[in-house]
Amino acid sequence: MVKKQFFVIPDEMKEKEWWGFHWLEHVTAIPAPLVLVTGYKENGLANGTMQSWFCFSNENDFYCIFGSVNKYTHMYEIASKKKQMVINFPDRTCLEKCMNTVANNSYDLDELSTSNLHYRDGSKVKAPVVDECFLNLECEVEWEKEIYEGSSHVALCVRIVNIWMDEAHYNSEKYGRYGETGYLYNVHSPCNPETGKREDTTVAVLKTLG
Repeated sequence: MVKKQFFVIPDEMKEKEWWGFHWLEHVTAIPAPLVLVTGYKENGLANGTMQSWFCFSNENDFYCIFGSVNKYTHMYEIASKKKQMVINFPDRTCLEKCMNTVANNSYDLDELSTSNLHYRDGSKVKAPVVDECFLNLECEVEWEKEIYEGSSHVALCVRIVNIWMDEAHYNSEKYGRYGETGYLYNVHSPCNPETGKREDTTVAVLKTLG
Protein backbone atom coordinates (compact mmCIF):
# COMPACT_ATOMS: atom_id res chain seq x y z
CA MET A 1 0.00 0.00 0.00
CA VAL A 2 1.50 3.32 -1.11
CA LYS A 3 0.07 6.38 0.67
CA LYS A 4 0.54 10.00 -0.32
CA GLN A 5 -0.35 13.09 1.67
CA PHE A 6 -2.56 15.92 0.36
CA PHE A 7 -2.86 19.07 2.47
CA VAL A 8 -2.68 21.72 -0.24
CA ILE A 9 -4.58 21.55 -3.50
CA PRO A 10 -2.53 19.84 -6.23
CA ASP A 11 -1.72 21.90 -9.33
CA GLU A 12 -3.74 19.48 -11.46
CA MET A 13 -6.89 20.43 -9.53
CA LYS A 14 -6.43 24.20 -9.27
CA GLU A 15 -8.11 25.18 -12.52
CA LYS A 16 -11.22 23.05 -12.02
CA GLU A 17 -14.62 24.35 -10.93
CA TRP A 18 -15.77 22.83 -7.62
CA TRP A 19 -19.15 24.62 -7.36
CA GLY A 20 -18.63 25.71 -3.77
CA PHE A 21 -17.31 22.37 -2.50
CA HIS A 22 -13.86 21.96 -1.00
CA TRP A 23 -11.40 20.07 -3.20
CA LEU A 24 -10.86 17.45 -0.47
CA GLU A 25 -14.54 16.52 -0.82
CA HIS A 26 -13.70 15.16 -4.26
CA VAL A 27 -10.38 13.56 -3.31
CA THR A 28 -12.02 11.53 -0.53
CA ALA A 29 -15.41 11.05 -2.29
CA ILE A 30 -16.85 9.41 0.84
CA PRO A 31 -20.38 8.12 0.06
CA ALA A 32 -23.30 9.33 2.15
CA PRO A 33 -27.01 8.45 2.05
CA LEU A 34 -29.09 10.32 -0.51
CA VAL A 35 -32.44 11.71 0.67
CA LEU A 36 -35.23 14.10 -0.22
CA VAL A 37 -35.87 16.65 2.54
CA THR A 38 -39.39 18.13 2.46
CA GLY A 39 -41.29 20.95 4.10
CA TYR A 40 -43.76 23.71 3.34
CA LYS A 41 -42.64 27.11 2.07
CA GLU A 42 -44.09 30.34 3.44
CA ASN A 43 -46.67 30.32 0.62
CA GLY A 44 -47.89 26.87 1.70
CA LEU A 45 -46.47 25.01 -1.31
CA ALA A 46 -44.39 21.86 -0.87
CA ASN A 47 -40.61 22.02 -1.16
CA GLY A 48 -38.24 19.15 -1.91
CA THR A 49 -34.45 19.34 -1.53
CA MET A 50 -32.10 16.52 -2.48
CA GLN A 51 -29.57 16.27 0.31
CA SER A 52 -26.61 14.24 1.48
CA TRP A 53 -23.75 15.09 3.89
CA PHE A 54 -25.43 14.03 7.12
CA CYS A 55 -25.22 11.41 9.85
CA PHE A 56 -27.22 10.13 12.80
CA SER A 57 -26.66 10.25 16.55
CA ASN A 58 -28.61 9.02 19.53
CA GLU A 59 -28.61 9.54 23.27
CA ASN A 60 -32.08 9.50 24.84
CA ASP A 61 -33.44 10.60 21.44
CA PHE A 62 -32.62 9.88 17.78
CA TYR A 63 -31.07 12.79 15.90
CA CYS A 64 -29.98 13.60 12.36
CA ILE A 65 -27.13 16.09 11.94
CA PHE A 66 -26.77 17.75 8.54
CA GLY A 67 -23.16 18.80 8.18
CA SER A 68 -23.69 21.48 5.54
CA VAL A 69 -26.97 23.31 4.79
CA ASN A 70 -26.78 26.39 2.59
CA LYS A 71 -28.47 29.42 4.18
CA TYR A 72 -29.80 30.54 0.78
CA THR A 73 -32.01 27.52 0.12
CA HIS A 74 -35.68 26.75 0.68
CA MET A 75 -34.63 23.91 2.98
CA TYR A 76 -32.83 26.29 5.33
CA GLU A 77 -35.61 28.88 5.24
CA ILE A 78 -38.18 26.22 6.16
CA ALA A 79 -35.97 24.74 8.88
CA SER A 80 -35.27 28.12 10.46
CA LYS A 81 -38.88 29.36 10.33
CA LYS A 82 -41.12 26.30 10.48
CA LYS A 83 -38.76 24.17 12.61
CA GLN A 84 -40.16 21.01 11.00
CA MET A 85 -39.23 18.76 8.08
CA VAL A 86 -39.42 15.19 6.79
CA ILE A 87 -36.38 13.23 5.61
CA ASN A 88 -37.55 10.87 2.85
CA PHE A 89 -35.43 7.92 1.67
CA PRO A 90 -35.96 6.93 -1.98
CA ASP A 91 -35.05 3.61 -3.53
CA ARG A 92 -34.12 3.35 -7.20
CA THR A 93 -37.78 3.05 -8.31
CA CYS A 94 -38.52 6.69 -7.42
CA LEU A 95 -35.07 8.29 -7.64
CA GLU A 96 -35.75 10.01 -10.97
CA LYS A 97 -38.90 11.67 -9.63
CA CYS A 98 -37.05 12.82 -6.52
CA MET A 99 -34.20 14.22 -8.63
CA ASN A 100 -36.75 16.16 -10.69
CA THR A 101 -37.28 18.42 -7.68
CA VAL A 102 -33.86 19.91 -8.48
CA ALA A 103 -35.15 21.17 -11.85
CA ASN A 104 -38.50 22.18 -10.31
CA ASN A 105 -36.90 24.31 -7.61
CA SER A 106 -39.16 27.35 -7.70
CA TYR A 107 -40.84 29.25 -4.87
CA ASP A 108 -44.09 29.40 -6.85
CA LEU A 109 -44.26 25.64 -7.54
CA ASP A 110 -45.44 22.67 -5.53
CA GLU A 111 -42.09 21.02 -6.18
CA LEU A 112 -43.34 17.53 -5.24
CA SER A 113 -46.54 17.43 -7.28
CA THR A 114 -44.74 19.00 -10.24
CA SER A 115 -42.22 16.13 -10.01
CA ASN A 116 -45.07 13.56 -9.98
CA LEU A 117 -44.58 12.68 -6.32
CA HIS A 118 -47.47 12.06 -3.93
CA TYR A 119 -47.50 13.04 -0.28
CA ARG A 120 -49.50 13.51 2.89
CA ASP A 121 -48.92 15.51 6.05
CA GLY A 122 -46.93 13.90 8.81
CA SER A 123 -48.74 12.81 11.93
CA LYS A 124 -46.35 14.65 14.28
CA VAL A 125 -45.11 17.51 12.09
CA LYS A 126 -46.61 19.77 9.44
CA ALA A 127 -44.42 18.66 6.52
CA PRO A 128 -44.88 16.37 3.50
CA VAL A 129 -44.39 12.61 3.87
CA VAL A 130 -43.58 11.35 0.34
CA ASP A 131 -45.55 8.18 -0.46
CA GLU A 132 -43.06 6.83 -3.01
CA CYS A 133 -40.14 6.85 -0.54
CA PHE A 134 -39.85 3.70 1.56
CA LEU A 135 -38.68 5.44 4.77
CA ASN A 136 -39.82 8.83 6.06
CA LEU A 137 -38.47 10.51 9.20
CA GLU A 138 -40.61 13.24 10.72
CA CYS A 139 -38.29 15.76 12.37
CA GLU A 140 -38.24 18.85 14.57
CA VAL A 141 -35.31 21.26 14.46
CA GLU A 142 -33.18 21.30 17.62
CA TRP A 143 -30.34 23.71 16.78
CA GLU A 144 -28.15 25.18 14.08
CA LYS A 145 -24.58 26.46 14.08
CA GLU A 146 -22.51 28.21 11.43
CA ILE A 147 -19.67 26.06 10.09
CA TYR A 148 -17.41 29.00 10.93
CA GLU A 149 -18.21 32.61 11.83
CA GLY A 150 -19.80 34.29 8.82
CA SER A 151 -20.19 31.04 6.86
CA SER A 152 -22.96 30.70 4.29
CA HIS A 153 -23.58 27.15 5.57
CA VAL A 154 -24.75 25.77 8.89
CA ALA A 155 -24.68 22.46 10.67
CA LEU A 156 -28.29 21.58 11.47
CA CYS A 157 -29.51 19.12 14.08
CA VAL A 158 -33.04 17.70 13.96
CA ARG A 159 -34.76 15.28 16.31
CA ILE A 160 -36.72 12.40 14.82
CA VAL A 161 -40.19 12.25 16.34
CA ASN A 162 -41.89 9.65 14.14
CA ILE A 163 -41.06 7.30 11.28
CA TRP A 164 -42.99 5.67 8.46
CA MET A 165 -41.43 2.58 6.87
CA ASP A 166 -42.66 0.23 4.17
CA GLU A 167 -42.95 -3.28 5.60
CA ALA A 168 -41.40 -4.81 2.48
CA HIS A 169 -38.22 -2.88 3.27
CA TYR A 170 -37.94 -3.61 6.98
CA ASN A 171 -38.56 -7.26 6.15
CA SER A 172 -35.26 -8.67 4.88
CA GLU A 173 -37.09 -11.63 3.35
CA LYS A 174 -38.80 -9.20 0.94
CA TYR A 175 -37.02 -6.07 -0.38
CA GLY A 176 -34.96 -5.29 2.71
CA ARG A 177 -33.06 -2.09 3.48
CA TYR A 178 -29.90 -2.79 1.48
CA GLY A 179 -28.76 -3.80 -1.96
CA GLU A 180 -30.54 -3.00 -5.22
CA THR A 181 -33.88 -2.26 -3.51
CA GLY A 182 -32.65 -0.32 -0.47
CA TYR A 183 -30.86 2.84 0.58
CA LEU A 184 -29.14 4.98 -2.05
CA TYR A 185 -25.77 6.67 -1.61
CA ASN A 186 -24.36 9.82 -3.17
CA VAL A 187 -20.88 9.30 -4.67
CA HIS A 188 -19.79 12.87 -5.27
CA SER A 189 -17.55 13.19 -8.32
CA PRO A 190 -14.33 11.40 -7.24
CA CYS A 191 -11.15 13.08 -8.48
CA ASN A 192 -7.63 11.68 -8.92
CA PRO A 193 -5.47 14.35 -7.21
CA GLU A 194 -2.37 13.43 -9.24
CA THR A 195 -3.96 13.72 -12.69
CA GLY A 196 -6.94 15.97 -11.94
CA LYS A 197 -9.21 13.50 -13.73
CA ARG A 198 -12.72 13.76 -12.29
CA GLU A 199 -15.47 11.21 -12.56
CA ASP A 200 -19.17 11.97 -12.78
CA THR A 201 -21.28 12.06 -9.65
CA THR A 202 -23.22 8.83 -9.38
CA VAL A 203 -25.53 6.88 -7.10
CA ALA A 204 -24.54 3.65 -5.34
CA VAL A 205 -26.24 0.93 -3.29
CA LEU A 206 -24.90 -0.83 -0.22
CA LYS A 207 -23.94 -4.49 -0.47
CA THR A 208 -23.48 -6.21 2.90
CA LEU A 209 -20.59 -8.62 3.49
CA GLY A 210 -22.55 -11.02 5.68
